[in-house]
Amino acid sequence: MSYQRLEHAIQGSIDTGEEISGRHLQIATSLLAAQANDVRSHRVNWQSYLQGQMISKEEFTFIREFDNATSSEQRDQVLKRYGPQAAKIFLSLMGHISKDQTVQYILTLVDDMLQENHERVSIFFDHGKKCKTTPWAQFLNMLNREDKFVINQAGRVIAKLACWGRETMSGSDLTYYYTWIKNQLTAPGNEYLQAVAGCLQMLLRYNAYRESFMEAGGLGTLLTVLGGRCGFQIQYQLIFCIWMVSYNPSLATQMNRYNVIPVLGDILGESAKEKVTRIILATFRNLIQKPEDIDVTRENALSMIQCKALKQLQVLEGQKFEDTDIGEDIDYLIEKLHDSVDGLSSFDEYSSEVKSGRLEWSPVHKSEKFWRENVSRLNERNYELLKILIRLLESSKDPLVLAVAAHDIGEYVRHYPRGKHNIEQLGGKELVMTYMTHDDPNVRYEALLAVQKLMVHNWEYLGKQLEAQS
Repeated sequence: MSYQRLEHAIQGSIDTGEEISGRHLQIATSLLAAQANDVRSHRVNWQSYLQGQMISKEEFTFIREFDNATSSEQRDQVLKRYGPQAAKIFLSLMGHISKDQTVQYILTLVDDMLQENHERVSIFFDHGKKCKTTPWAQFLNMLNREDKFVINQAGRVIAKLACWGRETMSGSDLTYYYTWIKNQLTAPGNEYLQAVAGCLQMLLRYNAYRESFMEAGGLGTLLTVLGGRCGFQIQYQLIFCIWMVSYNPSLATQMNRYNVIPVLGDILGESAKEKVTRIILATFRNLIQKPEDIDVTRENALSMIQCKALKQLQVLEGQKFEDTDIGEDIDYLIEKLHDSVDGLSSFDEYSSEVKSGRLEWSPVHKSEKFWRENVSRLNERNYELLKILIRLLESSKDPLVLAVAAHDIGEYVRHYPRGKHNIEQLGGKELVMTYMTHDDPNVRYEALLAVQKLMVHNWEYLGKQLEAQS
């Protein structure tokens, strides 16, 4: 799916709605948009602030003139006359007026002003340069306020300044903003998720922000939210963010280390919304096309096969979609996954399953031939697969995963001459032993067998003794 073909979808998820009048009333598509409409309808009595000596004559003259402008052209004329002083006044008003309702109104004026004409961010950059500060500094401070509307409206303004200005946000400012976004996305019961996700969508349109997002642990946050219960709109917006990141070849190479494909595969199998299906398929296509390392491409394809994506694609192939890009992506993915299946070995299947973290009793686990022929391959890449099995024993709560992992560790010890030593060095022996008293009988059984194998030096001798006793 082409980047250009989805440009309209980006803006549809970021904007609060469509302009339907000179006062910027909008069709509410989120809680923030609905509240913004209400804020716009309550005009501020600037005269009372002047009379109470709460604002200066200059501030009063500008804000009344700008607020009363009824067209984009009139607003442009006001801003042109004041230049960077307009930004200074906006910031000053928000800084020394304490009433939340008025701050809400000023923030909404600023947000609407920038949305109407992206070039207007220059007044904040010019002011920042003059005062030797960043254009978003005061808005970042507003993220600590109590009022939820103020916080999220400030977040939107920051995203616009970071994306539409002549300089990109970086360093501690960007780290702080990403931390705020991640905290908001994972905050229980946050009613402003759409607005927060929209800020992230806007940032990740730009490659300069994608690498820093990954470095900040942002992908893990998105997958945590997607792995829980969230509505289809949030699913779409967050997967959209992942899709944007996957356009960077270097980042696309890293992404499935975080189990992106299994998480998206689960959503693909459950979603009935075309736009969610579309964005998942577009992401899958990027994860096949973008990595420059052919081994990574192959691993991603195998991961899609492991999470039953091929079956899902075959089901989708027979459906009709409004977006023709979906059919093209389905055809492409089916072809590439079939190519991978044709060259799939039993070890490829096993490796893909272990890396997905979703162990089940697939045939290879109980195959004597598989372990005899492939056991040494668990030592490859500095014992990568062994370490994953041990990590699953540490972190998984799924009895099936625990039972299979314990079984595989036992089979490794049984078939590899130095298996016992390697497992002990990696800390696996103690972990397996703890599961001998697990609540689940299958986990207890597999752990007991694995411990027996760890305790016996000559497994073949033990096997013969057991046969003789039977």
